Amino acid sequence: MVPVDDAPPELTRLAPGPALAQLATEAAMIPVAAARLPLQAAERSRLHIFRPDNGDAEHYAVEIGDPPRDRPVLARLHSACFTGDVLGSLKCDCGPQLHAALAAMGEQGSGVLLYLNQEGRGIGLANKMRAYALQNQGFDTVEANHRLGFNDDERDFRIGADILRRMGFGAVRLMTNNPRKVAMLEGHGIAVAERVPLITPTNRFNQGYLAVKAAKSGHLL
Repeated sequence: MVPVDDAPPELTRLAPGPALAQLATEAAMIPVAAARLPLQAAERSRLHIFRPDNGDAEHYAVEIGDPPRDRPVLARLHSACFTGDVLGSLKCDCGPQLHAALAAMGEQGSGVLLYLNQEGRGIGLANKMRAYALQNQGFDTVEANHRLGFNDDERDFRIGADILRRMGFGAVRLMTNNPRKVAMLEGHGIAVAERVPLITPTNRFNQGYLAVKAAKSGHLL
């Protein structure tokens, strides 16, 4: 166990098992820094920075309290959303989900939120804006991605599995409405003991977006 107030800036890398050994060739996340960071949701928090060994974007882990490593931790894999998380966009539910997850972890006293730099379902902010422009012409989220040459969802949640393992977590209570996250974590060495729904209020700008999530992406809304 790594106490939240006493953990060294660099986490010890775990010896890879079969699943982690496979991940190491695909998305090896190297812990590079960590420090205490009091948050509105929880004053006892740490921010961990992970850097992939292939030079891609860094990813972050927000550790709330002192979550034990010997039982399932309340966890959220949150993909970066500049428009929703920072600007408060009404076109998606990302910002409300981010803050609801942190608040739930703060109320419980422990948890870990992975902030994965996979903007726009993995297509990047510029392409996300191109997709928004297509949506303004009447295409839905999935159709817009396809017209730009992308899959429905380009995100890689194996990154999250690797980070969790390197932090010492082997099982989670996963806050998600997306069965794909559950399947990808379980397929890469992380046991999902429970799926915890994360439902936030809708508005007139994101109702269609959420309907497509449910109908075409299988989200449990």
